[in-house]
Amino acid sequence: MSSQEFSKSPVVSSRGADRPRVALVTGGSGGIGRAVVERLVRGGFAVGVHYAGNKARAEQTVAEVTHAGGRALAVGGDVADEHAMSDAFDAVEREFGALDVVVHTAGVMELSPITTLDLDDLDRMHRTNIRGTFVVSQQAARRVRAGGAIVNFSSSVTRLRFPAYGAYAASKGAVEAMTLILARELRGKDITVNAVAPGPTATPLFLEGKDQATIDNLSRAAPLERLGTPQDIAEAVAFLAGPARWINGQVLYTNGGLA
Repeated sequence: MSSQEFSKSPVVSSRGADRPRVALVTGGSGGIGRAVVERLVRGGFAVGVHYAGNKARAEQTVAEVTHAGGRALAVGGDVADEHAMSDAFDAVEREFGALDVVVHTAGVMELSPITTLDLDDLDRMHRTNIRGTFVVSQQAARRVRAGGAIVNFSSSVTRLRFPAYGAYAASKGAVEAMTLILARELRGKDITVNAVAPGPTATPLFLEGKDQATIDNLSRAAPLERLGTPQDIAEAVAFLAGPARWINGQVLYTNGGLA
């Protein structure tokens, strides 16, 4: 990330143009989360970079943002632990003064046919993906100020119906339900609540364990004939976090036309 990048593609809000904008990105130290951090920083946000286990990687992200002229803070914690996440939100507010945007990218994926999935894996995935989204959304709903946005992460597999994704898709279906209901519960608060649902995206998590033939087939499946990139997804998040004030209570499928 270079200092020149901070002048590109600002994230603009219809509210509070004269005040610093602050975001918290869960899972912000790698993959799509890191791309979201970098995109929001380029748009003028100060960003809390959340991590669950890899503190060093989060601190490296913060150091690179700071070196390039941005403002960032590493905060840790299990997204499914309400006390840990309350502390993380507190830390961002102490450092930057308030919260305008919360982007919840953190999640886990276990792939297996439904008939053979280990139920301990099911519980672990649903604890992070469902309870974690609930905890983060609850904190965000209490703290994000007027003119702000909450962006959760679903997945296009809720539509694509790939075999072995049953439990994961179920957890993301729950994320979508929570998101759409929370948008309506925040009536009158001037806070938008949406979800981004990426399709196949070239991240280490997605590529792990797939042979080249599988990757090639997925690359050709979308009309644009490529995998998505973390930057593609980050642009959709920046849109919802800034200028897209009339998009609320929606799931944005960012998959190149695959579904």
